[in-house]
Amino acid sequence: MRIIAFGDIHMSLGNIRNLPDIKNADLVVVTGDLTNYGGKKDAKIILDQLLSLNKKLIALPGNLDEPEVDKYLTDINLNLHGRGKVINGIGIMGMGGSNITPFNTPGEYSEEELARLLNIGYEAIKSAGRIILVSHAPPLNTETDRISAGAHVGSVAVRNFIEKVQPELCLTGHIHEARAEDTIGKTHILNPGMIKDGGWIEVLLENGKITASIKMI
Repeated sequence: MRIIAFGDIHMSLGNIRNLPDIKNADLVVVTGDLTNYGGKKDAKIILDQLLSLNKKLIALPGNLDEPEVDKYLTDINLNLHGRGKVINGIGIMGMGGSNITPFNTPGEYSEEELARLLNIGYEAIKSAGRIILVSHAPPLNTETDRISAGAHVGSVAVRNFIEKVQPELCLTGHIHEARAEDTIGKTHILNPGMIKDGGWIEVLLENGKITASIKMI
């Protein structure tokens, strides 16, 4: 099984068509921020392009997507926000939006609400045993949530969830300059940065082992 993940699109997919073998990936995961303060119309533009490359797609709204993007993703059965799906025996759960920022973006939630959404997604897939968390907001105090000024701005709820549940992977984004990998316990966390800058994640399930790495187009 091969999964391709990326996010922070902001209406620019860059040279996504050069992403190796995207058409034959078993699953494509969008980790949030399809638009720049956009709604359904903008999200559809991006999703139509992605679906033309691979129809095996799931996605999250990010904090810069208007609430109607969440509804649209649900309407077309692609939404992973506050949900979970078991695919090839792997439980894949998601949480879109972000913790509160100084910028009053459309898709912000309290840490309590983020924790609630994480628990809802987990309940849907916890029997799968092996879990991949897709979270637009990275966990607090990792290399994946550090802004250029040096501060850590990730989510407490995401970190608490990872510490408790220990999913095998956390695929994240949100902090564009924090392209990095880190770990919390047994959980491997990856933030590839913005897709227009070329960063993406490849996840492989081979011989019962899940591995993931950040790649560049």
